[in-house]
Amino acid sequence: MLEIQDLTLERGGKAIFQKINLTIEDGEIYSILGPNGAGKSSLAYTLMGCSGYKLNGGKIFFDGKDITDLPIWQRAKMGITLAWQEPARFEGLLVEDYIQLGMKEKNKEEVKEALQGVLLAPDLYLKRKVDKTLSGGERKRIELAAIFTMRPRLAILDEPDSGVDILALNNVMKFVCSLRDRGATVILITHSAEAAKIAGRAALIGEGYLIKQGAAQEVVEYFEKRCLSCPKFA
Repeated sequence: MLEIQDLTLERGGKAIFQKINLTIEDGEIYSILGPNGAGKSSLAYTLMGCSGYKLNGGKIFFDGKDITDLPIWQRAKMGITLAWQEPARFEGLLVEDYIQLGMKEKNKEEVKEALQGVLLAPDLYLKRKVDKTLSGGERKRIELAAIFTMRPRLAILDEPDSGVDILALNNVMKFVCSLRDRGATVILITHSAEAAKIAGRAALIGEGYLIKQGAAQEVVEYFEKRCLSCPKFA
C-alpha cells in the first residue's frame, strides 16, 4: 500500500531524517519505534503532506501512485489520515458534530460506538464542546474516535512522546485492531516498546536514521538491548 524510497528531510538547515526506506503492506499494523527526538513525528507529518515538511529527497508511493508532491487535502481524499501528537481544539463545536465531520453518512449510533471504543461514555461526552474544558487525554481519545468513524484506508497514529498513557496498553491494542478490522492499514508511531509489539512488523529510527526493521519482536528486542542503554537515548 505504501512505499517510502530514500526519504530525506531537513528543516532550518538541520537533518531530521535521512534515506528512510520502508514498505507497508495493505491491511497490516506496522510500528515505527524510537526515542524522543528520533524524527518519528516528522516522518508522520511528511507522510501526511503537512505544510513545512517538503522533502529534500526521496519519493512516497500510495497504491502505486506517486504522492510525493500532493497536498494534505488530496492525501486525505485518498483515505490517509493522521492522529496528531497534540489534538486540536475547536471552540464551540460539539463532540458529536466533530466526530461526524469525516463520516460519509452521519450515524449517531456509530459515534456512540466509537466513543465507547476509546473508553468515553457517550452520554457524558456527545454534547460537550471540543475546547479547553477537555483535558489533553480526552481530546486525544475523541480524535481517535473520529478516526474510527472515518474508516480510513491508512491511519497514522502518532503517540505523544510525553510518556502519558492515553489509553491502557490493552485498549490501545484493541483500538488498533478494530481499525484494521474495519479495513484500515495502521502505522503506529511510538516510543513504547510494549506498544510496538502490537504490530506484525516494525522499524526502529534513531537520530533520523533507519536502524533496524523486520519482525516487531526482533526490533523491540534490539531496541531494549542496544538502544535503551545508549547515553544518547537516555
